[in-house]
Amino acid sequence: MFVNIPGTAVLITLIFMLFILVPGCGCIEDQQHTANISGETSEFEGKMLTPISKQRNNAIEGTQYIDRDSYELHIYGLVDRPVNLSYDRLLAYPSVTRFVRLDCVEGWGFDAKWTGVSLNTLFNETGVDSAATTVIFYSADGYSTGLDLDYLVENDIMLAYRINDVTLPADRGFPLQLVAEGKYGYKWAKWITSIELTDESYKGYWESVGYSNNADVGGPAFER
Repeated sequence: MFVNIPGTAVLITLIFMLFILVPGCGCIEDQQHTANISGETSEFEGKMLTPISKQRNNAIEGTQYIDRDSYELHIYGLVDRPVNLSYDRLLAYPSVTRFVRLDCVEGWGFDAKWTGVSLNTLFNETGVDSAATTVIFYSADGYSTGLDLDYLVENDIMLAYRINDVTLPADRGFPLQLVAEGKYGYKWAKWITSIELTDESYKGYWESVGYSNNADVGGPAFER
């Protein structure tokens, strides 16, 4: 009981709310159980990579399992030519490969070699309306997040389909994970099924409960 203990009930309430709001504490953390993945590389450009088995992975509804043969990526909104792209067509585009660290707002992170298709390549395919300012990424589990179009274009951000030289495992986001360089992990949408371009600002799953929509690594976690 909290009778005659001023402020204690309020403190407990605040602690509970923080537990719910911190990404990963209020959702599901998938545990990697595979000790080694055939073909996985451990080093790239002189940098050591975090094994997939050691990478933490938060998800709001657990791992999503998407069929490669029936999968399509929908790109629509303020574009000249909306498209539905199969997985094989995505693989056919010129690929990009980079070493990029994922930093979670919870304080952990991992280093990986990512390979995928540049969003600039896809935007060249669809054309982009001059009014577009924001890109929204929707995932199979109901997750969503938005990023500025200028950030994506200027940083040549990719949609990855391989990690450490192997196809993205289901619990890492197959078929596509956004590699949002310099942004906290809640911007790194997994299991992406559609992309919308719009002229309006957008707050995704975590941003709508107070997390920074800018999400720059090293910056404030919450909106001020």
